[in-house]
Amino acid sequence: MGFVVVYGTVASMAAPLSHVRPVPRSAGAFTSNSARSWGTCMERGPSAPRCGTIVINRAGDGGGGIVGLFGSRGRRKGIPNEPALLAAAAENPGGSVAEIDTTYIDDPNGYVPPEAVRGAWLVDGSGKLTGEYQKNPRHGVPQDDFSKLTDPDHWLGWLGDDPATAVREGIEESLRAQVADAVVEWVKILETPRFLTGGRRNSEEDQIILVTRAALAAPFALSVSASQHGRSLLLGVFSWAAVNLAPPGVRRDRHWFDLGVGLDRAGERLQRRIYEIDGEDGSAER
Repeated sequence: MGFVVVYGTVASMAAPLSHVRPVPRSAGAFTSNSARSWGTCMERGPSAPRCGTIVINRAGDGGGGIVGLFGSRGRRKGIPNEPALLAAAAENPGGSVAEIDTTYIDDPNGYVPPEAVRGAWLVDGSGKLTGEYQKNPRHGVPQDDFSKLTDPDHWLGWLGDDPATAVREGIEESLRAQVADAVVEWVKILETPRFLTGGRRNSEEDQIILVTRAALAAPFALSVSASQHGRSLLLGVFSWAAVNLAPPGVRRDRHWFDLGVGLDRAGERLQRRIYEIDGEDGSAER
């Protein structure tokens, strides 16, 4: 396990402690460890989406950081004499340094789900460990989190009774189109998705709007495994568009799986993609 601060966010490490070094703020934020394994469905962009799931508590930031995430300060431990930990503390005075469980995380510079953080060492104003260690009560096997999808007050009826399950299955279907035995271990929606909805007035009742098309673009972090490729942690945006949602048209759906693309760019693409599935005859309702 290791200790490293990246953009005020915790990054896991699988390398020995002697190989750990803090990443400068000007460096790239997140990477996936084996995106090439997943073929051309991963449309690569100029920058990976950024995530602030675990925030290092920096002096004066007012954000609460690890302490705010885990609750009150925990028990004291003897200060380990590990150069990488001490170096990370020295570069983060007044903050915290997280301890990552590499059972769940392979990528040394990737996204770290909250459950993969064992706890955090507190750092004093001079950059030295105080000896106080705060245990993460959420530490354990990472779990799905679709709250950013389902919490907003936006109609998702076009996804069925369980939108989270529908999106998860759509993501796994996209991955299995490239690697047949791909298994999604967990998915976390990182931000509120971009939603698009189109409709027409009911011919019999002007006060009723019939939804004819809908789409979403959801930024994600996920872990996927396959027999030949092992485990990969991927970041990107999953998009889904559907047309002909109101009778008498025949419904059409399409998925896009963009790796390394931010939500703003995916949102712009979504405005075009929602019409791309109309077909050459343009038969889908606008």
